[in-house]
Amino acid sequence: MQQTIPLNRIKVLSNPRKYFDPLKMAEMEASVRETGVIQPILVRPSDDGNFIVIAGERRYRAAMTVHGELYEIPAMVHDVDEATAKSMALIENIQRQDMSPAEEAVSAAEQVGLLKGDRDEAARILGWNRQTLDKRLALMNCTPSVLEALTNRQILLGHAELFAAFTKENQDKLLPVIIAEKRSIADLKTVLERAACALSAAIFDKADCAACPHNSSAQSEMFGESIATGNCTNRGCYNDKTEKALEAQVESMKDEYPVVRIVRAGDNETRVQLTADGPKGVGAEQVVACHGCQSYGAAVSGLPDSLGKVYRGQCFDTVCNMKKVAARIKAEKAAQQPASPAASKAATAPAKKVAGAAGAAPAPTQAATVVSESERVKAYRVKLWRKALRKDIGLDHGLAREYLIGLVMTGHARDIDGPAYRGLLAKGLKLEVQESDIAEAINVVKGVPSDRQVALITAMLFTAIEGLAVHALTALCRAHGLDLTKHWKLDKEFLELVTKAEMMVIADELGIRAALGENFKKVFAKSKGEVIDALLAVEGFDYTGKLLKILQF
Repeated sequence: MQQTIPLNRIKVLSNPRKYFDPLKMAEMEASVRETGVIQPILVRPSDDGNFIVIAGERRYRAAMTVHGELYEIPAMVHDVDEATAKSMALIENIQRQDMSPAEEAVSAAEQVGLLKGDRDEAARILGWNRQTLDKRLALMNCTPSVLEALTNRQILLGHAELFAAFTKENQDKLLPVIIAEKRSIADLKTVLERAACALSAAIFDKADCAACPHNSSAQSEMFGESIATGNCTNRGCYNDKTEKALEAQVESMKDEYPVVRIVRAGDNETRVQLTADGPKGVGAEQVVACHGCQSYGAAVSGLPDSLGKVYRGQCFDTVCNMKKVAARIKAEKAAQQPASPAASKAATAPAKKVAGAAGAAPAPTQAATVVSESERVKAYRVKLWRKALRKDIGLDHGLAREYLIGLVMTGHARDIDGPAYRGLLAKGLKLEVQESDIAEAINVVKGVPSDRQVALITAMLFTAIEGLAVHALTALCRAHGLDLTKHWKLDKEFLELVTKAEMMVIADELGIRAALGENFKKVFAKSKGEVIDALLAVEGFDYTGKLLKILQF
């Protein structure tokens, strides 16, 4: 919706564009002075009744300079959340021709973050090929000083691309020299080649490096000294060993977290440290819930400055995190608002008593914790439903007949698998029937006493239950009124499907954390196998009748 809005009701919170060319700004101010702002800026409503710029900050700045804060600027209002606004701003800015590569890099990294790290989709949205995207994202390992120098045209793109391979300390040491002495890209490349692949910084086992001909140190030196001073001149080998070491770190933590990733240059916005408090906190209750999310985990750094460093407690769904933070802030603001007169009167009124109770008690707050639906957990859950349903029906042949007729009437006769049915008859009733021999099958059935033929119907239903699609199986479970608490108790099979982080969520949901008390942290400091054993043997804890939300249909 287009309208005009006074500039004093609009604020700028962030902008992918950091550099505003003075000459072009002067030209825009002259245009605004002459004709005003013609093309509307994009804004979104803020919680305080004002507006936040999505795109068009240069027009906003020019209008503010020329006409002041009471100027009514044309604006298109889009009622979108922060994540959508960011994406709109990134695309609008990046499609303009005068953004610097550094600004493009920052914008591209934010876009990748909004897409949960999907670089192919980010490249498509931005209208780039994948190679261009990766080259821009590599610039995100540059220090702010290097990026600023690139934006201000003090160095070339080629310089910045080389700087991205250095540690940040070396970047800031070399940058002033490159600028002051106007060193070429070739000069910087020579320095990089000398400094690259330092064995002292390697994270892999260097046992084979001492006598390697690609070790720049004298081979006659002692092992420790050569490793301390040498460089590897075989970059391919060095990089390959580094990658294997990083992958080994990732593999070693897969039992702990639902997701473990190696983060590279440009992955800056694909993760955020999960916290309860502060400007980016999601709240204490939500933090616990997030431990069971498939986007929660750890990051292993693949960056020169922190190669191999592990960052735990990471959220890899930054959009979801952004929304959770906004929800917490909104809830806190609402709680701080003074109560309305009607609410205050209700709060001070005597509590009404419930018949048969000593007094009215507040409704318990439902826990927000839940384990995420991984494919393994889904498969376990469906298997549980099928098994529990068959067991609950048992030998109630009348019920089995009714259910089977209902399934056939709704088009589920095709879910009765012939070979599986014959196998069930052979195993349970000792009836052998050759496939496609209808006459033989009829004779076999005739030979079964009528009081036992009902078992054939039940077996047919059980076969159908195994073949039902999940949505149909769920409907049958509901129609039957299946009570899973009678058929499930926390077991090793289930716990082996989840990570230690998810086990914390399970412990909260079932009440095991409270039962463990002070021993909770000690238990989770152990290996996954030991944690499983401890969770299944909590002294005095009653496991019966407790069902995880994730297992419900």
